Amino acid sequence: MVRTQIQLPEEQHRRLRAEAHRRGVSLSAVAREFIALGLERQEPATEPRRHEALLALIGCGRDTATDVSVNHDKYLAEIYDEGHR
Repeated sequence: MVRTQIQLPEEQHRRLRAEAHRRGVSLSAVAREFIALGLERQEPATEPRRHEALLALIGCGRDTATDVSVNHDKYLAEIYDEGHR
């Protein structure tokens, strides 16, 4: 690990300290976790993560189509393509 010093607004410091106390871990551990989550959100989805996200959609809605169980990949690809134009 690399030692780093940062300055935080008082409110953020208070909230981090409270969360660390609640969990029984160090403030540094909570800060590392939150930083990792923030960085993960900034990274473009890798193909496996994108695939997992699409698979999670299966069964989450209702439709009148009767062939969804057979053609779900086709429908998911259409939805995915529409969202990335």
